[in-house]
Amino acid sequence: MADVEYLQSIIRKHPDFPKKGISFLDIFPILRDPIAFETLITHFVHHITSQTIPKSLHKKVDVVVGLDARGFLLGPIIALRLGASFVPVRKRGKLPGECVSASYEKEYGIDTFEMQSDAILPGQSVIIVDDLIATGGSAKAAGELVGKLGGVTVEYLFIIEIMALKGYHHLDAPAYSVIQHL
Repeated sequence: MADVEYLQSIIRKHPDFPKKGISFLDIFPILRDPIAFETLITHFVHHITSQTIPKSLHKKVDVVVGLDARGFLLGPIIALRLGASFVPVRKRGKLPGECVSASYEKEYGIDTFEMQSDAILPGQSVIIVDDLIATGGSAKAAGELVGKLGGVTVEYLFIIEIMALKGYHHLDAPAYSVIQHL
């Protein structure tokens, strides 16, 4: 697990950001360091190819879904490495054409995610990726979008899990995080 320790050492903590009592975990130093970024992507792809795919029904990943916005930084690269398509999940009103939507609760109200309605075909195997899981609301909404289009979520991937909030309990498929934060 030297790669996990290495990545953990690069993530910066910003106390009382964005508000008092919150300790923000900043992944951007990983993205600024090409070796660290490659280590992160390789870690995810190795996990998917050695753990996720062998346990999946179809033995492949068809689609990688990335959540607005940090999932857009990871998802396309992972999809390319897997030979899968990339599908963005965006906030309401940001995607053209016909979309499906799912709402989720945030600390200050309700928000809505959308996905283009022709982005996933029925039966396709899907991985959902984002930088962090806290309460699990946004990831759960992304999973609902995949389900509305007939896709099958095989796993959720996160760089960081905030363990105390137990967001995994709200998801409809297994989840994997590189770093577990108390």
